[in-house]
Amino acid sequence: MRILAIGDIVGSIGCRFLRDRLPALKKVKGVDMVIANGENSADGNGLTPASIDYIFRSGVDVMTAGNHTFRRRESYPVFDTEPYLLRPANYPNRTTPGRGFVVFDMGRTRVKVINLLGCMFMDFVGDPFEIIDELVCDDPAPVTVLDFHAEATSEKLAMGYYLDGRVSAVFGTHTHVQTADEMILPNGTGYITDVGMTGPINSILGVKPEIVIKKFREKMPVRFDLSGGECKMDCVIFDINEKTGKTESVERMEIK
Repeated sequence: MRILAIGDIVGSIGCRFLRDRLPALKKVKGVDMVIANGENSADGNGLTPASIDYIFRSGVDVMTAGNHTFRRRESYPVFDTEPYLLRPANYPNRTTPGRGFVVFDMGRTRVKVINLLGCMFMDFVGDPFEIIDELVCDDPAPVTVLDFHAEATSEKLAMGYYLDGRVSAVFGTHTHVQTADEMILPNGTGYITDVGMTGPINSILGVKPEIVIKKFREKMPVRFDLSGGECKMDCVIFDINEKTGKTESVERMEIK
């Protein structure tokens, strides 16, 4: 089976580009399932009910999130009612809405999708290495995929090797910069450190460059307005053997 993982969707401009490019890509590449990170899909950051609905209606099957998950209060009820909208599993269940994993039933097979947040250079919400052991063992599925939303490349690589042979694929999100290290780890787990982003090309992580430069130079608060112009969709396809749960190929793409 072919699973398409899409990098962080940035704002309404990224959402529109996703809808414009995704249907054709799914058809051309024979994609069976789509996972996308939507934590920046609202203009500014976070998610809104409207951006969540837009992404699902554009052809995404499971949506993951990250450190901006709960920036918009209006989205909180959706995390409890939409089964295929995930927040990182290491947020505390007793105080946060939603869930950190879902088993997607495709009929011929089941795919478990897990969302985790890294702890290096991020707000600590729980040890991702501790909780992943529970999630991998609980309700196992033939195919398991992890979106690890983390800052440090070392932490992402460590998670990949830690799970090698226990899950089908691990892909990183959060930095909005696509890495060129797609590979199959020694025991059959597909891996990439960061998928990248879906949004404006001439930007700094989706934001107008002059605003970010001003922030670095003057050290004062600024409003992060999204850039415009031509867009791209960074993504990766994991070709996974449904019987073994192992990844057989990884294809990294930048769609313009």
